[in-house]
Amino acid sequence: MTAPANAAPDRAEQSLRQTLLSPGYRRLLLLCVLLGVPIALACFFFVAFQHELQHWVWTSLPEAAGYDTPPWWWPLPALVLAGLVLAPIVTRMPGGGGHLPVNGLGGAPVGPRALPGAVLAALATLPLGVVLGPEAPLMAVGSGLALLAVRRAGAGGDQRASAILATAGSTAAISTILGGPIAAAVLLIEGAGLAGTQLVALLLPCLLASAAGALVFTGFGQWTGLDIGALALPDLPPQAGPDAGDFLWGLPTAALIAVLITLARALGRRTVTWTRQHTAARTVACATAVGVCVAAYALITGRSPAEAALSGQAALAQLAAHPHAWSVGALVALVACKGLAWGIALGALRGGPIFPSVLLGAATALACSGLPGFGATPALALGIAAAAAAVTGLPLASSVLAVLLMGRDSHDQMPLIVMASVVAFVVAKLVRRPEPEAGGAPRTGAAR
Repeated sequence: MTAPANAAPDRAEQSLRQTLLSPGYRRLLLLCVLLGVPIALACFFFVAFQHELQHWVWTSLPEAAGYDTPPWWWPLPALVLAGLVLAPIVTRMPGGGGHLPVNGLGGAPVGPRALPGAVLAALATLPLGVVLGPEAPLMAVGSGLALLAVRRAGAGGDQRASAILATAGSTAAISTILGGPIAAAVLLIEGAGLAGTQLVALLLPCLLASAAGALVFTGFGQWTGLDIGALALPDLPPQAGPDAGDFLWGLPTAALIAVLITLARALGRRTVTWTRQHTAARTVACATAVGVCVAAYALITGRSPAEAALSGQAALAQLAAHPHAWSVGALVALVACKGLAWGIALGALRGGPIFPSVLLGAATALACSGLPGFGATPALALGIAAAAAAVTGLPLASSVLAVLLMGRDSHDQMPLIVMASVVAFVVAKLVRRPEPEAGGAPRTGAAR
């Protein structure tokens, strides 16, 4: 006799129930709540300190030198210094300063032994304008602290529990700058490629750790008054629902964004290959090249080099609030110069790949928004979604991120956001050549 059609779902439901009621899993959930608090505190002070250093380098120091905005040459010494600081971290410290951003946000969790190098690389170079974001270092902080807590508690022998806690720690950390636990959870769901009871069993600890961390992160921001520079768009162009013209121009624009992002990542992979030999000297050379690209943007446009440097969070907010303050030429220069700098940084420096790509996508779309029937608000929405989908390979998570950033304007833009994400995802897959994951620079110690 054949088994009833609903036998497999019933067995899966029973397995999930047993997992949820088991004492070990309940202890794991409680531990994730407890871990979310210290991880959020560590992430808060990490991002706040990084933001204060960034403000000092790009605002306070130029003003002290008598400049209203940083002069065009300002990125050159800043990026040379970043390369000189990063070179010994990459070549001598365990973990090599964290994973290569050209590989995305994936890879094995960063263990306690590699954590100091990842934190030092981020704090010492991100404020100097290496054109990368803080998301990957934050995930390293989350996983490293979670694994450290497990080992201190003497539970490091359970590899499955350690992996879940490391993932929960990373999710709690990344949720602090992605607008809360929902965006981080969707990122996890799509990125893990799991299903059924496995997915639920992994998702619940990550949601709990993220939610607990978000509460602490938000509270400390209000209590201390420190600015963490999270990815947010407080002001947006006037609300406008997409029409036929927005889809007519928007979907080819999403494909264009995917091609640009994929080409920049290809440059990053070539940079990885180049820096495998003479790593220290070539790391400095790559950082200097990034500085040249940023300085070129300032020379070409007459605008502040800070717009092309850094992770792009502040520039994205300015672009969203005043989309017409940039000429088409300035937007094209921003995409060209920052895109080239980002591609080089992906393969040689350390940081996160998502935030700069989002700015590149938004700038590309807004440069095209002058086409007949193509509005600024739909362009901004699809630019964010398309770039995120192209760089992460996660169209659902990218759509959620765009919706959260667009806020109230997202309701009318959702069809365009989703279609742009899918188009960018497909085009990026078609354009990108299958390649093995890029290896890091030579390291003297294991990542853990």
